[in-house]
Amino acid sequence: MAKLAEQTGPSPASDEGLRRLATAWASPRGFAGLSAVNHKVVGTRFIVTAFFFFLIGGIQALLIRLQLFVPENTLVGPDTFNELFTMHGTTMMFLFALPMVEGIGMYLLPLMVGTRDLPFPRLNAFGYFTYLFGGIILYSSFITGNVPDGGWFAYPPLTGPEFRPGLNLDYWLLGVTFVEISAVAGAIELVVVILKRRAPGMSINRMPVFAWSILVTGLTILISFPPLIIGSLMLEVERKLAFSFFSATGGGDPLLWQHLFWWFGHPDVYILFLPAVGLAATVVPVMARVPLAGYSLVVASIVGTGLLSFGVWIHHMFTTGIPLLASSFAGAASMLFAITSGIQVFALIATVWQGKVRWATPMLYMVGFLLIFVLGGITGIMLAAPAFDWQVHDTYFVVAHFHYVLIGGMLFPFLGALYFWFPKFTGRMLDERTGRLGFWLSFLGFNLTFLPQHWLGFEGMPRRVYTYPAGLGWELNNFLSSLGALMLATSILVIMFGIVRSLRTGRLVSANPWGADTLEWGADSPPAAYNFRSIPVVASLNPLWDPEGMDPGNHPEYQGPVVTDPVDANRREVVTTTLVDARPETIETLPGPSFAPLVMAIGLTLVLIAALYDLALVAVVGGLVALAAGINWMWPPPEYRQ
Repeated sequence: MAKLAEQTGPSPASDEGLRRLATAWASPRGFAGLSAVNHKVVGTRFIVTAFFFFLIGGIQALLIRLQLFVPENTLVGPDTFNELFTMHGTTMMFLFALPMVEGIGMYLLPLMVGTRDLPFPRLNAFGYFTYLFGGIILYSSFITGNVPDGGWFAYPPLTGPEFRPGLNLDYWLLGVTFVEISAVAGAIELVVVILKRRAPGMSINRMPVFAWSILVTGLTILISFPPLIIGSLMLEVERKLAFSFFSATGGGDPLLWQHLFWWFGHPDVYILFLPAVGLAATVVPVMARVPLAGYSLVVASIVGTGLLSFGVWIHHMFTTGIPLLASSFAGAASMLFAITSGIQVFALIATVWQGKVRWATPMLYMVGFLLIFVLGGITGIMLAAPAFDWQVHDTYFVVAHFHYVLIGGMLFPFLGALYFWFPKFTGRMLDERTGRLGFWLSFLGFNLTFLPQHWLGFEGMPRRVYTYPAGLGWELNNFLSSLGALMLATSILVIMFGIVRSLRTGRLVSANPWGADTLEWGADSPPAAYNFRSIPVVASLNPLWDPEGMDPGNHPEYQGPVVTDPVDANRREVVTTTLVDARPETIETLPGPSFAPLVMAIGLTLVLIAALYDLALVAVVGGLVALAAGINWMWPPPEYRQ
């Protein structure tokens, strides 16, 4: 860490200054690119990998719906169906949704808060590799014939050694644990960059709403994920070493797993929803060409949502014999989300009301998000009532509800964000014609898929059944639901075609084609490796809309060390700022590219494989590899020693 000092050296606008910046922040190419730690490289890897897993999970969902297209179908058998819905839920929750949220945050937040990288670049790269290898472990179960089949929630005792003696659940437990470690690493990065790397002058009341949503999301991850990691390890120890944490016959309690799982599981809903609110609160004002209405109330509601999310896990357990008083408190807390979510929805409506809207594709997806999430929220309030939940628990009504919340509250905002920030990522606009076609296919296909499932739930169709007899009155709604799934799959193909086409022939754009207000649009499109030629000084909530929002001369109180050009081409220097008012504190030097995160992830993967197959020697080798990589990771190169 360098002491606080005024920057000296060539001007960043000079050829020499830009050359130095480019040299200092450049990422290796070719095979050496695996050592890259830049936030844009790692964030892109998260986004692309998560989208790949989304396609796999979508294929599994399509197979599920094709099996239920007609009564007594024989497309897949009961065992295969169990594997499909287990891996579909696991893929969408652990391998797609959360990594996608963190990937978007990793790419955008340093640009949005006016810094050059995340605070711990090698930890960021390590988090990606643990995520990737965790997903590979899960899907290698298809090769070994040990596909997880106990549901994405893995309830004991059905997942204990008595009922699942094979390795199926061991693949699930160890793979998911590895992915959870990745999520915690990413959360640390995102929380610290928001708290300590904001541009000078970006006080907490000038932070973008997306930064607030990711801050609350990151803190929620840090609180909710460790219990699930511990619970997964406890269940694996029970399976491998005959302990009895969750087995009633050995003195354990199967409800303990549900408490640990849903302590993670319900906050996880808002871990996915809150970033969607942040994305919508960023895109909608730009499309409406006015600042967000009720900024302070929206921020307060986001913080309130994060706090409330830890008080409602019991509403997943109303039918387990939980005391009625506890169920009543959980139900009442669940209903309070109508207030926090209502503030967010009405703020977006008020923003649209007072603006002049451009109905481009990003805006269509954000409106679709609002409509679908409100419907999902209404059914959520219904399920918060214990008496109603008892009637529809484990029916397709619940399936419809959480897909309305999760797909409407995560996938639609993500697609809107993709169309909005694609020119920032690539320097090209996405095609509007394929964008609009993809939106209407996805919006209509989604509702055709999941709206009939509410009626199926009222008619008593249970979840997780691989077939059903004719004559129960379920045929039409299942037929419509499966038809909608085909339409939804078609929309994804249209969107992918538009992306591939635009990468080649999309219209080239300037740095800020939307006329947006946040800092990332002040950088080049696509951004340079160093993001900004000099660290911006911010004095407004909407810095690119306010004439004085980024004029350092008008705000001498924010002046300090502004890193414009590294003294040494091997140094990556960033400014740290104070927690509340973002005054410059110090200049820090970040580590550069390294293979250590990859090697450490490989070593830990060997340890997991050894745990699966009881290979002691492999575990020792993997542990030594991880230890050596960790030492190399932390050992400073000569140019960083002072």
